[in-house]
Amino acid sequence: MLFSEEIKLNLPDAEISYFPNFFNSKAASKYFNLLLNDIPWQQDDITVFGKTYAQPRLTALFANNDQPYSYSNIVMYPKSFTSALSEIKNKIEIKTATTFTTCLANLYRNGQDSNGWHADNEKALGLNPTIASITFGGERYFNLKHKDDKSLKHKLLLEHGSLLVMKGTTQHHWLHQIAKTKKEVKPRINLTFRIIK
Repeated sequence: MLFSEEIKLNLPDAEISYFPNFFNSKAASKYFNLLLNDIPWQQDDITVFGKTYAQPRLTALFANNDQPYSYSNIVMYPKSFTSALSEIKNKIEIKTATTFTTCLANLYRNGQDSNGWHADNEKALGLNPTIASITFGGERYFNLKHKDDKSLKHKLLLEHGSLLVMKGTTQHHWLHQIAKTKKEVKPRINLTFRIIK
């Protein structure tokens, strides 16, 4: 079920690993269908630079505690992990030797759903947070750019069943995004596991 090929992204001021076949295609498809139907997806309004608009993706928050998660003037309150999310979390925790408390789930319905440039550096995540990100469904490009050295950029195609792990000083020095695309893309579910004490 699990493959463990690890690709380390050789970027300065960052510690990023990519596992392309963390879940095989069959397992990844099973989880995609389960999560698509089981998660109570919601669309929040987001405020950026004083303008409020519907967030260009659907989200849901899960945790094994009652700690809310705040970003971009949105406060989310967690639901309990589903059995599928618990299974996925357990496999990631074994691979990363990290115990996660919280999962922010994102549903990108099509190429117009996106996530703008940001770092996962909210105070609640603590210093040098570890973020583990799973992709099920359509492939999307994950863009990275260095906060200080504008010449440092990287682009990675996140595949069905893949795991991306960011840790160390990555969030201090790098921004990331999932950009809009005019290409026909299948819906994508992204699970981002993090630690909120």
